[in-house]
Amino acid sequence: MDTLKFRKIGNSVGATFPQEYLKHLGVESGDEVFITKEADGRIVLSPYDPNFAATIEAYQKVKKRYRNTLKTLADR
Repeated sequence: MDTLKFRKIGNSVGATFPQEYLKHLGVESGDEVFITKEADGRIVLSPYDPNFAATIEAYQKVKKRYRNTLKTLADR
């Protein structure tokens, strides 16, 4: 287990992550990450937008029903 130290950066607070964790997340300096609070209180950092998964799930539910409409839109 590693620890992070929070430091004041201007009017904000930031943390420096070890390189191995940045590599594991697939991010580098300047990249955006998403932070979510889980129901059990855990905080999760991810380079992926959690709302995108919900969007894809919604698409999966309607793609067969609106197949012709989606094809027409794609051809434009």
